[in-house]
Amino acid sequence: METPAMQAWRTVCLAVTVQALPFLLLGTALSGAINAFVPARVFSRVLPRRPVLAVPVAGMAGAVLPGCECASVPVANSLIARGVTPAAAFAFLLSAPAINPVVLTATAVAFPGHPAMVAARLLASLGTAAVMGWLWLWLGRAEWLRPKLRHSGHQVGGSRWREFRAGFQHDFLHAGGFLVVGAMAAATFNVAVPRSVLEAFSGSPWLSVAFLAALAIVLAVCSEADAFVAASLSGFSPVARLAFMVVGPMVDLKLIALQAGTFGRAFAVRFSAATTVVAVLSSSLIGGALL
Repeated sequence: METPAMQAWRTVCLAVTVQALPFLLLGTALSGAINAFVPARVFSRVLPRRPVLAVPVAGMAGAVLPGCECASVPVANSLIARGVTPAAAFAFLLSAPAINPVVLTATAVAFPGHPAMVAARLLASLGTAAVMGWLWLWLGRAEWLRPKLRHSGHQVGGSRWREFRAGFQHDFLHAGGFLVVGAMAAATFNVAVPRSVLEAFSGSPWLSVAFLAALAIVLAVCSEADAFVAASLSGFSPVARLAFMVVGPMVDLKLIALQAGTFGRAFAVRFSAATTVVAVLSSSLIGGALL
């Protein structure tokens, strides 16, 4: 007979997977469309030639993709394959799930009467994305990056729709497996850690920020829903809840798994660790000033 813990584990695992799946479909479809229909010269025209300037532009461009972190990974991989500098692609990867209109609207709904929370989330997320892009320009190494290679771009005489279908199928099946792995890890944490542990950290301002940042990583809540989870954590400070919303869309278990499967484990470990530190610092600084 199935125990309540197993039932809870299965429910959480399915919930995370089902919640993220539509946006993974969106991202892989967009990735396939970029690969098949968008000429490479478009990116060289839109982004500044200097990588240091391309990073913030790509970060701000993340506002146009109404999807979560699952969608941004295959899109970033496709952008790199089309010749976009990795630093700019990574800035887009981090900003897209955090500052798009759907997420900001959800944040405003979750925190009614607190526009400062929306502004703080926008600024902290965009700042984190830009800083991480610049850090990659400064410290990133090519050997850390092992993107999964596939045909990129339209072949003369070939069917664009066939290329779109092949690219979409490849990216979705590849990323979907790692999404399930991340969902299983998040479900395990949800079942194994008692609620009393959450309450033990809420009393300390610094511990609460660090704890909610870690909680965001393991809960793997989709960015369109994380504001409502953060709003429900009323025992924690506004800065801690901001950290939860900034870290979560950029670093969580399913995203780490997706990055490892797409760009390689060496990249995922280093990039996720650095992003967590930068996101926590950005949340603390901007949250301390605005909230």
